[in-house]
Amino acid sequence: MQPSEPTATERTKILITVKTYPQLSSSHTETVCTAGLLEGGRWVRIYPIAYRYLNAAQRFRKYQWIEANIERDTRDPRPESYRLAGDITPLSFLDTKDAWEARKRFVLGKVYYNLKTLVDH
Repeated sequence: MQPSEPTATERTKILITVKTYPQLSSSHTETVCTAGLLEGGRWVRIYPIAYRYLNAAQRFRKYQWIEANIERDTRDPRPESYRLAGDITPLSFLDTKDAWEARKRFVLGKVYYNLKTLVDH
């Protein structure tokens, strides 16, 4: 069963795991493509984020939980694609202590070793 899809009317908690290098964009100035995992383990891609132009209180790191309103990006057919629909609130950071235990506990929770099981999910 897939975790529920976020809606723009509720705050969504996301563990940021990917931040790309900033790219210039004619329509969005300078943007960063960001991806992460929802609490239920579902991947989301958030684009565009004008990271350099966020105020200091909204900036986040990789492996940091954030809260944000996101909405489905209907311009992109990929089901994991969303865009911001409000401010970002950075939350707790998952460090690398104990051989990355905090990160592994969450990120490796959905590793499949059988192709049939993967396809079924």
